[in-house]
Parts: sequence; structure tokens; C-alpha cells
Amino acid sequence: MSLMAAIGVLGAAFIWFPAGAARAFPVQHAINVLSAILLGPGPAVVIAFLIAAVRNLLGLGTVLAFPGSIIGALLAGYAYKKWKKPPFAAVGEMIGTGIIASFISVPIANLFLGMEAAALAFMPAFLVSSVTGSVLGPLIALRLKKIRMFNRKDGFK
Repeated sequence: MSLMAAIGVLGAAFIWFPAGAARAFPVQHAINVLSAILLGPGPAVVIAFLIAAVRNLLGLGTVLAFPGSIIGALLAGYAYKKWKKPPFAAVGEMIGTGIIASFISVPIANLFLGMEAAALAFMPAFLVSSVTGSVLGPLIALRLKKIRMFNRKDGFK
């Protein structure tokens, strides 16, 4: 878990791009999907929280990193747990971050960032970020499976 969190923080420092009202951090979402597939929903949420917290402490993110990453990681984990297919984890991440978190971020942005924002202001940025990273997550997971990096009894082998 700590290795995944470290990769997420390091990726945030080097791989990001502006996306509307926010910045896109695709490595965060790739790690969310990958950790959901390899470890499950609980650890994926913990990893997402750690990445968001360290990014905030280092000045690489805002409080919007919390709902944007945690909700996506949770849905990615539950989607993979239910259907056992990496693309479903990616879809869970996209829905969790791109849609649900964009609505939850509105009161957070108003309260903590002093922004007068609507969900539609965050949705395009959150979708761009989560879709970009969610495409990478299953590709990495399938590559790890192909090289037999992990051999789990609960479905990812």
C-alpha cells in the first residue's frame, strides 16, 4: 500500500495537466484502479486518502483531491469485487470521480476554497482526469497479470 501511495504522490509531482476548473492527475486514478484490482476497496480508499493527504501537504493539490480520489477508489474497488473484470474497476473510478465527486466537491470548494462553483464546473475536469488514469489502470493490471507478477486466489491470477 505504501508503494502505491508513493507512486501516486511521485506521479502527481511530474504528470499533471490543467483541465478546466481543476488540475488533472491521471496517475492518481491509475493507482486507484490498480489498487482496487489488486487489493480491494478498503485498501484502495486508504491509498487514495494517503495520496491526497501527501499531495496537499506538499502543495501539489487542493482539498478537492479527497473526494476526487476516495470516491473513485471506493467505486472502483466495489465494481471489481462484484464483476472481477479490470474494465469494471475503471468504470467505477470514472463514475465515482468524474460524476459523483464533482457534485460532492461543490460545497467543499465553496467552504474551503472560497469558490462559487457548480458541479458542472468540476465535472469536465474530473472526467478528463479520471478517464485518462482509468484507462491506464486496467492496462497496467493486465500487463502485470501477463508477466505473472501477482497470483491471487480470489480472481486476479
